[in-house]
Amino acid sequence: MKFAVLASDGAARRGRLEFARGTVETPAFMPVGTCGTVKAMTPEELVDIGTEIVLGNTFHLWLRPGLEVIAAHQGLHRFMHWQRPILTDSGGFQVFSLAKLRRLSEAGVHFRSPVDGAEVFLSPEESMRIQRVLGSDVAMQFDECTPYPAGETQARASMELSLRWAVRSRDAYRDGPDGAPPPGVLFGIVQGGMYRALRAASWEGLAKLDLPGHAIGGLAVGEPEEERLRVLEETVPLMPAGRPRYLMGVGRPQDIVAAVARGIDMFDCVMPTRHARNGHLFTSEGVLNIRNAGHARDSSPVDAACDCYTCRHYSRAYLRHLDQAREILGSRLNTIHNLHFYQALMRDIRDAIAASRFGAWRADFERRTARTVAEPVA
Repeated sequence: MKFAVLASDGAARRGRLEFARGTVETPAFMPVGTCGTVKAMTPEELVDIGTEIVLGNTFHLWLRPGLEVIAAHQGLHRFMHWQRPILTDSGGFQVFSLAKLRRLSEAGVHFRSPVDGAEVFLSPEESMRIQRVLGSDVAMQFDECTPYPAGETQARASMELSLRWAVRSRDAYRDGPDGAPPPGVLFGIVQGGMYRALRAASWEGLAKLDLPGHAIGGLAVGEPEEERLRVLEETVPLMPAGRPRYLMGVGRPQDIVAAVARGIDMFDCVMPTRHARNGHLFTSEGVLNIRNAGHARDSSPVDAACDCYTCRHYSRAYLRHLDQAREILGSRLNTIHNLHFYQALMRDIRDAIAASRFGAWRADFERRTARTVAEPVA
């Protein structure tokens, strides 16, 4: 992996990641392909809307279909028919999200599988083994994410555990059991909850590992927006300018723009695909709820300013009809639109930074998208 900052405007950066499988322009949004697919989308459709990298889920792919199946396809890229870069999370988020099904120790995490209830064990070493089999271009260290709110004592213990796991992750990813070189690069994750000193200590420990990229974890877990932005403002300046910065699990378009303004390069979130399945569509003037009765006879597109496949061919009335009838096509068309919106947003951000007009562009974007385009549900 190579990374270059091509332009900057304040703290916002316009950059480029280069992998053997392709180039990723940054700031970049990675659609989430939890089970080896971005829900409702073919790989060709993802390419058509400008997607350059997707995210895969280590934990869920490990449980189903299992590593034997993926290894028989020589890795996740061939298995899911996606030959561009893939980033895989480590399973660390499931340590957080499946808290009621897991038991945590220094060695790793014992889970009850959400698939069949069987007990499984995930450690830094196992997470790295899985990600090596998946063959992702970017692997993430195994970590623990604290909930919000978390006391300082809890956040410190979690952060220090994540640092110890980072060392084990690096060693296991670099020195695989078969002696083969790793298929990609490993990113570290800065933890520490809402505490400035703990975030600084986390970064100090990670810096010693000299990893090629880093993420900020433990955000988008229910904290107020002002707390999240404060953590970014305190943490991002600690991180090296010449390496990519990834904010995990964010999010809303407005949150992405705010994080870009603070120096973040990479994002992922299930929001555009999950919102699509629930009838919430992102537009140039805010969020539209296609389920509202006011759209029942509306022959206009979702967004007149959008040139996606959905907006070029279908009306709000038709999309509402599909949703009401629970037709699969409705979810597909909504998803195409939402992901197109996100990729167009990232292109606009990159163009604005390159032209040194990001501040003015951001002010206009926030003004236009501050409201919800929706009528009361009948």
